[in-house]
Amino acid sequence: MPRITTPFNARSSAAEVIAGVDLTGKRAIVTGGASGIGLETARALATAGAQVTLAVRNTDTGQRAAADIQASTGRDDVGVARLDLTDRSTIDAFTADWTRPLHILVNNAGVLALPERTTTPQGWEAQFAANHLGHAALALGLHDALAAAQGARVVVVSSSAQSPVVFDDIHFTSRPYDPMLAYAQSKTATILFTVAIAKRWAADAITANALHPGGIMTNIQRHFDQATLRSVGALDERGRAMDVPPGWKTPQQGAATSVLLAASPHVQGVTGRYFEDCNEAVVTEARDYGSSGVAPYALDQNEADSLWDETTRLLHR
Repeated sequence: MPRITTPFNARSSAAEVIAGVDLTGKRAIVTGGASGIGLETARALATAGAQVTLAVRNTDTGQRAAADIQASTGRDDVGVARLDLTDRSTIDAFTADWTRPLHILVNNAGVLALPERTTTPQGWEAQFAANHLGHAALALGLHDALAAAQGARVVVVSSSAQSPVVFDDIHFTSRPYDPMLAYAQSKTATILFTVAIAKRWAADAITANALHPGGIMTNIQRHFDQATLRSVGALDERGRAMDVPPGWKTPQQGAATSVLLAASPHVQGVTGRYFEDCNEAVVTEARDYGSSGVAPYALDQNEADSLWDETTRLLHR
């Protein structure tokens, strides 16, 4: 299949991508929509006319974000609902309460580089649980609502950090825990799950695509120590964190690829692919945090099938 390109690039903003798009009558959910690129994704979708729900852990923060979006867009229908991706009860409550067709699901929330191995009550490694399993449970629980929309889009915010899913030891019970390796594995899982959805939900007219938003300074780097921040070029000469380090993006630019996949006619009907800088990424073997492209194993259909089976087993046992 030919690589998909659009008129947009790494410098494009969410506002530029959404310009001219009409989402009137559409409903969207953005996880982690209270800050960072989630907030800017939600703002852009609301600007285009969508009724947006911010799915967040802290509803007070969510209400402040909703008020911010209302102030900038004039829309008074931005919803806020509690969702903790490591707490299955909140996911089940959220999906049970959602009874309307859902046109756009943006799985945006995430955690990065937890310094110590942390597990959920089920024994799941916390980054894998939050970044992948929680979002998978959310998407599965919203399947009927997505199917009812007759053309829904699932958008998954992944990362340039990718590492094969080790099915024999997903939760680091046998191998030494490494914060970035656990993060990279969880983000590969999010890509594979979009490949699995693309195959299984095509008959329901549901598309699913993953993306790397680029480097953006947000709350997600809160677990980085000074040495790590320096290694990724996020500190100035005085050792202070920069709002936009050289080569990084603003939150508005970081949200652009999410908005493209959520709403742009340029990718209508596209499914099971991985994008960066508002264009489909090149498949490459070379992988490192911050590098471009997507690993072949992250798009492998057999790996996606295995992940689907393991995910549904974990969620339903």
